[in-house]
Amino acid sequence: MDTDENSSEEGVDISEETPDSSAGADEEVFPDSAPDDGTDDVDERTIDDLGSDVEVTADVADDVDEDDLLGGLQIDSTSEIEVPDRLVDQVIGQEHARDVVMKAAKQRRHVMMIGSPGTGKSMLAKAMSELLPKEELQDVLVYHNPNDGNNPKVRTVPGGKGEQIVEAHKEEARKRNQMRSFLMWIIIAIVLGYSLIIAGQILLGILAAGVIYLAFRYGSRGGDAMIPNLIVNNADGAAAPFQDATGAHAGALLGDVRHDPFQSGGMETPSHDRVEPGAIHKANKGVLFIDEINTLDIRSQQHLMTAIQEGEFSITGQSERSSGAMVQTEPVPTDFIMIAAGNLDAMENMHPALRSRIKGYGYEVYMDDTIEDTPEMRRKYARFVAQEVKKDGRLPEYSAEAIEEVILEARRRAGRKGHLTLELRNLGGLVRVSGDIARAEDADVVTRAHVLQAKGRSRSIEQQLADDYIERRKDYELQVADGYQVGRVNGLAVMGEDSGIMMPVMAEVTPSQGPGEVIATGKLQEIAMEAVQNVSAIIKKFSDEDISQKDIHIQFVQSYEGVEGDSASVTVATAVISALENVGVDQSLAMTGSLSVRGDVLPVGGVTHKIEAAAKSGCSKVIIPQSNMQDVMIEEEYEEMVEIIPVSHISEVLDVALEGEPEKDSLVDRLKSITGSAFTQEQVSGPSSPSPQ
Repeated sequence: MDTDENSSEEGVDISEETPDSSAGADEEVFPDSAPDDGTDDVDERTIDDLGSDVEVTADVADDVDEDDLLGGLQIDSTSEIEVPDRLVDQVIGQEHARDVVMKAAKQRRHVMMIGSPGTGKSMLAKAMSELLPKEELQDVLVYHNPNDGNNPKVRTVPGGKGEQIVEAHKEEARKRNQMRSFLMWIIIAIVLGYSLIIAGQILLGILAAGVIYLAFRYGSRGGDAMIPNLIVNNADGAAAPFQDATGAHAGALLGDVRHDPFQSGGMETPSHDRVEPGAIHKANKGVLFIDEINTLDIRSQQHLMTAIQEGEFSITGQSERSSGAMVQTEPVPTDFIMIAAGNLDAMENMHPALRSRIKGYGYEVYMDDTIEDTPEMRRKYARFVAQEVKKDGRLPEYSAEAIEEVILEARRRAGRKGHLTLELRNLGGLVRVSGDIARAEDADVVTRAHVLQAKGRSRSIEQQLADDYIERRKDYELQVADGYQVGRVNGLAVMGEDSGIMMPVMAEVTPSQGPGEVIATGKLQEIAMEAVQNVSAIIKKFSDEDISQKDIHIQFVQSYEGVEGDSASVTVATAVISALENVGVDQSLAMTGSLSVRGDVLPVGGVTHKIEAAAKSGCSKVIIPQSNMQDVMIEEEYEEMVEIIPVSHISEVLDVALEGEPEKDSLVDRLKSITGSAFTQEQVSGPSSPSPQ
């Protein structure tokens, strides 16, 4: 139904407010309707100026020392660092994702961001909404359809016009109701006067007045149904809308129609008044952000595909038991840019067709976990600290020494030499905890001591569990840190992402009552089981004895959480060789490393956390892969507690770990002759991405 017809029926003069068009009308009808609030500046405010290209506003030394933790900033506290007002200028790192967002904002393309939590996916999505032009924003109104009450009409008008239209209809309805009320009271007065003065039947007059009152009230309800329902209002929008639909149920995402318990008798609510917009409708001309996209049910993902493809989507009741299920509006505009986000597993449960829509009409980008450590980037990390202080609003300013300690922690959490972590949400947590400690002490500024204290208090659950395990095992003498034992090796593993734990591995060789086999226990996952099989190849080739009639038992002691990854390969090989040859292993030593079938020690992850776990457990030496030396960034308190021994071949491991010179030398020489020489440093120094458990 045309809106002008709808207006003329009620006598509402809104010729200046409503466009003469049906669903899909746009701003061309109102060329002067966009408010003059500086939106021209939006186009001029350089879409290329995302945070990584925005210099830090503070005093910087002319000759910057490459080792300066502040990157040459000459400041005493974060109060001297200017924080950008726009969110787009606060983005740090993610060069590739930044370029993609720039292109997507210019061309209105969809984007899927995959990466670790806290790497800036939602921040980039919000940054994109700031870059989109505001003058295209639209209001959406839903009108009663006199021909079919269950199929309300939909109209779109430029942003800000919707309120004017609704107010015009309300004003006309008020005038109409006033006229009806005035007429009603006149008629009631006449009836009462006639019944009292002429007929002398006052009771009959009162009854007649009541009937007249109810008739007028019942008749006036139809007029209220003509007032449109403004479901999307962009009158006060300072920028393109940004809707976060993470975890939204079907109604919140796709829109819904409320149930009406009074569906007849003149008490029902008009269907168009019960229409509720979804996030896809509110995000029209803006950005729809959905994190953990794989958590949406398949039906919602299918409807989302339709909205993306068609650019419009009707609103209907989501519950089949609701009266709203009978209502379906005309298509409502859904011209949004969708940014889908998630971890790597998000792609597994994502509807293939939905991913195809995003890829076909946009970009896929993997978020970096780290960024190269340069003076310029360190200055931006200092600005990041200042941003967190300003954003929180309750924290004291940070001193220069405290900022340096935060940057050191960013290096450590990166897990790679020459890099800084980009998991800034977790780093921001450290900033806030440090500030809370300083505020509790009524300190004027946050100092390095506060940051160091916060690092202990802000430990992850995995770190707290790992420390608790270490203490409990010490109590029950489950961890041995001195002497020599046959078939027992102190292995190292990680829990979660940022905590290490020492996990003893024991081996025993027994006569077999059938064909010999390797039996490993301790809830080993697939990769760990394959690693044990690879180790068995070295053992079979190494041993002088016939092990076809022997069983080799390998136990990961108290690994209740299971073992994943191949970083225990070196540990398993050492334990089994020790058991086969009856040679003791140094218990003051712990080790980690993957192992090839040729005996080469390959790099693993989490070496920093593993070394610290060994130090906490009382070990004085730690064996790690040679190629992981560049990744070691342990805390100062542990540097004097452990000696780090890099190795590149299993023969080097045995040379350090086994007891007794003659026996050990014989074993090492034999192993070298069988497995060959170790990889050169150049062959194994490249990056790797193992699952370090």
